[in-house]
Amino acid sequence: MGLLIRGPSGSGKSTLALSLILDCPRALPPAELVADDRVVLTAENGILIARPPPLLAGLIELRGIGVRRMPHRAYVAVRHVVDLSAPETARMPDAAELQEQIQGIEIPRTPISALALAPVIIACILKTRAYEN
Repeated sequence: MGLLIRGPSGSGKSTLALSLILDCPRALPPAELVADDRVVLTAENGILIARPPPLLAGLIELRGIGVRRMPHRAYVAVRHVVDLSAPETARMPDAAELQEQIQGIEIPRTPISALALAPVIIACILKTRAYEN
């Protein structure tokens, strides 16, 4: 399951990605890097595909440490968008707030305002199903 992690500079996108890759919640298998900083998104047969730009493939930056090289995937199907530094969301947000359209493809979206909670929120997204009343 590909996650597209979005947010402004300094919001913790790379830190979250490294957390999921190197120290993921025990409910999840370790994640794999596709791209850091920039990603190439294309719509293919109704699926949003993420690829690294060729010059940045396998590179990730961690503030205070610098650019590091690590194994990466050549592409992944994006199945969920995580928005960091999102404004505080309602306790029970409207369904429209939890969807994003990218290149004509509807993708589930989760706004996250507290980086420290992001790994457990992502584990919850991936390991549970929404309650339908």
